[in-house]
Amino acid sequence: MDQLRICGGRRLSGEVTVSGAKNAALPELCAALLTKQPVMLRNVPRLRDVATMRKLLENMGVHSQVHGERGGLTLHAADPIDPVAPYDLVKTMRASVLVLGPLLARFGRAKVSLPGGCAIGSRPVDQHIKGLQAMGAEIVVEHGYMVARLPTGQTRLRGARITTDMITVTGTENFLMAATLAEGETVLENAAQEPEVTDLADMLIKMGARIEGHGSSRIRIQGVERLDGCEHSVVADRIEAGTFLCAVAATGGAALLRLARGDHLDAVIDKLRDAGVTVEQVPEGLRVASPGAAGLKAQTFRTTEYPGFPTDMQAQFMALNCVAPGASSVTETIFENRFMHVQELQRLGAKIHVDGRVALVEGVVRLSGATVMATDLRASASLVIAGLVAEGATVVDRIYHLDRGYDQMEVKLRALGADIERLS
Repeated sequence: MDQLRICGGRRLSGEVTVSGAKNAALPELCAALLTKQPVMLRNVPRLRDVATMRKLLENMGVHSQVHGERGGLTLHAADPIDPVAPYDLVKTMRASVLVLGPLLARFGRAKVSLPGGCAIGSRPVDQHIKGLQAMGAEIVVEHGYMVARLPTGQTRLRGARITTDMITVTGTENFLMAATLAEGETVLENAAQEPEVTDLADMLIKMGARIEGHGSSRIRIQGVERLDGCEHSVVADRIEAGTFLCAVAATGGAALLRLARGDHLDAVIDKLRDAGVTVEQVPEGLRVASPGAAGLKAQTFRTTEYPGFPTDMQAQFMALNCVAPGASSVTETIFENRFMHVQELQRLGAKIHVDGRVALVEGVVRLSGATVMATDLRASASLVIAGLVAEGATVVDRIYHLDRGYDQMEVKLRALGADIERLS
């Protein structure tokens, strides 16, 4: 099992290119199921979850081919396709539920294992089931699988008004893909507004879908009889960009994050600027400059749905607060079990007290290196940031979590001057 070994104390400077967003690439891979024609994606990140999704699609009969250019991937879901997503391929990745909508829309049936993923709290699939049932699907859960089909005599899903009990990104994406081939109009109320949802909608429009309102809480889709292939570039990963912003902020220095978009990170950038970090949008991406943690001010924040402060940036910003002067509070409202990184940060010398969904942080002058264990994807990133500023060596165990969401993080950090290496 791989580890990362980090010797802290170096300022970060230089430039790196932000990879394509995992949370956009995964549904866009699934969208290839909606057409018999080839779909070519660019800027696909080299991640474990992407490899798992590609393997899942290939297991169904989808042909895929990597291009010579960086991040190029072509998928071809020509008949025959076996609309089954088995447990062995689904158990490590919750996003595998995203095949349910496209399979139902094009083939009228699907058998998808209940998904797995990071152990950060409950993310029930009942919203997916209810929404697709509203479109006419018959779905039962048996033996750990969601078994879905269209009623006898019905050849297409039917448009419906779907209002979810909570904002769900993967739910919005599933309904969005399913509705493109449904009969009539579908209206998604309380829809997720994340840039990844908008990027998926943009791709579907290139395929011939009729979609309006993406990027808002109400999306309208007029179903069409078929979709065509397309070429599409995956949007830059805002969470990777935010992670590197926090790393530069904590260590000091200046960097250019190529392709990063500030309009996708408003809430995080606002907090960084309040802390004393300079962040500027330029044509190439984002420029960030920081005096280092000692010259900053800790920030209180609360996670919420986009466009609020993202839960996927909570752990990384908490690591910054651990070494920034002042006291702060961090409130987690999205997932009930997303403070597992706190205990590991404490091993490095951080002063954090957790009370339910609130973590109280008191900045310390220095952290000291130690061996720590990653518990989930974003927790891994927070431990890397803490290790970059800690005195001595920090070893981060179980970085397979990190590999699920970051494309060669240690290579990019080394390009910025970090003393970091992967140990096998």
